[in-house]
Amino acid sequence: MITLRKSQERGYADHGWLKSFHSFSFANYFDPQHMGFGNLRVINEDRIAAGTGFGQHGHRDMEIISYVLSGELAHQDTLGNVKGIPPGDVQRMSAGTGVQHSEFNHAKDQTTHFLQIWIQPNVTGIAPSYEQKTFPESGKRGRLQLIASPDGAQGSVLIHADARVYAGLFDGSESVSLALPTARKGYVHVVRGELEVNGKRLVAGDAAKLEDEAEVALSAGRQAEMLVFDLEA
Repeated sequence: MITLRKSQERGYADHGWLKSFHSFSFANYFDPQHMGFGNLRVINEDRIAAGTGFGQHGHRDMEIISYVLSGELAHQDTLGNVKGIPPGDVQRMSAGTGVQHSEFNHAKDQTTHFLQIWIQPNVTGIAPSYEQKTFPESGKRGRLQLIASPDGAQGSVLIHADARVYAGLFDGSESVSLALPTARKGYVHVVRGELEVNGKRLVAGDAAKLEDEAEVALSAGRQAEMLVFDLEA
């Protein structure tokens, strides 16, 4: 079964300095029909205005992934990390017993556009940790590049959760399929462009929830970039 979640159906918040679309219930946006999917809890598409950002705030017992699309995200945390996260980099922060951090856009004339992703961990109370890796476009072109996994396979960042996250770029005749093991859930989020997911046409901001499907099949892309999640049921 495939269920589509259209871009315009998402929650939206305009804080002036921050414009954010919420795929699932978050902050002041609450929809009991969209509380998460499997162990995927949050996908926020955030745009941070130049010279602004999130001041220091805390997280606990959550796997948090940042996927930057344009601009740069400046990260600082109580673990001692002071990092710039450009497009092509994936940042993973395991909040564990607790971590404080801030996220800013220090540019004077450019918006930072990124996805903030939360996945529920399968272990709690661990020491907080941080990881950041670069995934060039060449590794995502016409294929699915594993960017996050519970075992750090294929150079992916390591998450403490029963989930795997892939990124891909597809255009024209490029296509790929990913097998979904029995009793797993699949989730596809289109970052930009458009493509077909198991025969269904999706555009930027749309998502597809897959349950009891043997595979995720991606094809007919038009300058498409997407994330694919293999999730526990």
